[in-house]
Amino acid sequence: MKVILLKDVKGTGKKGEMKEVSDGYAKNFLLPKKMAVLADNTSVKELNEKNKSKEIKAQKEYEAAVELGKKMENMSVTIYSKAGDGGRLFGSITSKDIAEQLKKQHSVEVDKRKITLDEPIRVLGSRLVDVKIHQKVTTKIKVDVREKQ
Repeated sequence: MKVILLKDVKGTGKKGEMKEVSDGYAKNFLLPKKMAVLADNTSVKELNEKNKSKEIKAQKEYEAAVELGKKMENMSVTIYSKAGDGGRLFGSITSKDIAEQLKKQHSVEVDKRKITLDEPIRVLGSRLVDVKIHQKVTTKIKVDVREKQ
């Protein structure tokens, strides 16, 4: 019996998939618990429409991310911090600080977890930092750390 899964079912499949399952499994478990519906013409058409709309939405998100990535390549973030001898900072600059300054200086909101730092910045100077905007889109922004007067 062909069914379309409405929820993730362990050992059977993920939500939105069309699966061939035994009649007893479908009638006694999946259908009564509303984990699946029979795969008739209307439900198959509905599933196809949902998949198309998901693809269109994903494509729009990707295009927006590419656009934002191009815009962010030219951005520079300046952060002021107290420093001691030899340009070492008191404390460090983290991805959270970079995200806050990006929002403050350029009105671009980026989640701090999307900013990739190998380790926190502890010295004055400029460096390029990776920002993962989308699953497939990564860009670099320039972070300039200067001494607070």
